[in-house]
Amino acid sequence: MDEKPPSGQRGQDRERRFFYSALISQVAGRGLNGPSTTLSPTTENPPIPPLLDGAVSQEPVLDPDLELQTSVAADPERSFGDRIDAFQDIIDSEVGDTTLSRVRNIEREIGLRQIYLKFEGGNPTGTQKDRIAFAQAMDALRRGYDTVTIATCGNFGAAMALACAVAGLKCIVYIPEGYQTKRIREIGEYGAEIIRAPGDYETVCDLSRNHAASGEIYDANPGGSNTAIQLEAYAQIAYEIYDELRDAPAAVAVPVSNGTTLAGIYRGFLSLYRRNKTSRIPRMVAGSAYRKNPIVEAYLRRSPTCLDLVPHSIRETSVNEPLINWHSTDGDQGLRAIRDSGGWAQHLSDKSMVASTRMLRQLDGFSVLPASTAGLMALIDRHNREALPGDRYVAIITGKQA
Repeated sequence: MDEKPPSGQRGQDRERRFFYSALISQVAGRGLNGPSTTLSPTTENPPIPPLLDGAVSQEPVLDPDLELQTSVAADPERSFGDRIDAFQDIIDSEVGDTTLSRVRNIEREIGLRQIYLKFEGGNPTGTQKDRIAFAQAMDALRRGYDTVTIATCGNFGAAMALACAVAGLKCIVYIPEGYQTKRIREIGEYGAEIIRAPGDYETVCDLSRNHAASGEIYDANPGGSNTAIQLEAYAQIAYEIYDELRDAPAAVAVPVSNGTTLAGIYRGFLSLYRRNKTSRIPRMVAGSAYRKNPIVEAYLRRSPTCLDLVPHSIRETSVNEPLINWHSTDGDQGLRAIRDSGGWAQHLSDKSMVASTRMLRQLDGFSVLPASTAGLMALIDRHNREALPGDRYVAIITGKQA
């Protein structure tokens, strides 16, 4: 790794430094106004039709005061140690440590005291996905990779593309050709190579994994060898809740798709309890789209493991898209977390999630994605059917509304 690169490679490195310098100016809100054809490798594609998901990045995406660190982290001619230190500074400053807010007006509305919202929309690209994206970009950088690949339907792609851009890594993003999300344009603006492929999310995940296996490419997809890194990244949410409340709440409610976020949060609280930091482990509560998630289906059917659903039975809408799948990659770990903690899982309709979004906006001023309220609605519905005891409850809100 210390050998001097050939002249052709040095020219590519200069071009890459120029690209990242421009990108850093853009994400810091300096110098560039709107999307740039220079930055996007996908400008030959037609305009993207209306979105399915509706999360939005921060403005500016990164703190302008971090311009020095972003320049160092992305520069292949800087020392390995300097790049690692600079990228870690960016993670410490920008990712996680999201707001935990008590929502008293909602408490009054539903008759349950001490409800807290953990608002993951405060991460750079507006969802919890930044936590695993930056953690895996750091792992790729440390291990000497120069390229990362993932499959996405939108939010994870935006997070991974940004993390790779900041780390000076190439990012290859597979997207099902039938999915139409405005985040595709954003992914391209962060410099990622976009590959539109036929099939559903699970199909393009396999394509991305196979691409990684065929060359020296880091596989950042769920369910692979990096699962421990992803779970630990989400465990940070538990540690942050503990830092605020100084104990575990009675329950933590989470929207679920693959189950990775829920399983990671549970792992964090399990670690805290085993180290005698908390007096209990919270009950883990999962909410997802009606009859479109294997974790919820397995819980309701009392199945010992997650069973794949019938692929053609899954239909996405503008509301449920972030939640649905026929195969939950970390479903068994999520299901185990629910059962071992004495929690529960519940289906939710699009209508109920849209209604909860209006409630959050009108009563407590949160602008959130409808799908990100699935955990909160599972908590509220349980209380409406069977009054929960007075205690402290936390709902994870995973995305900021565009």
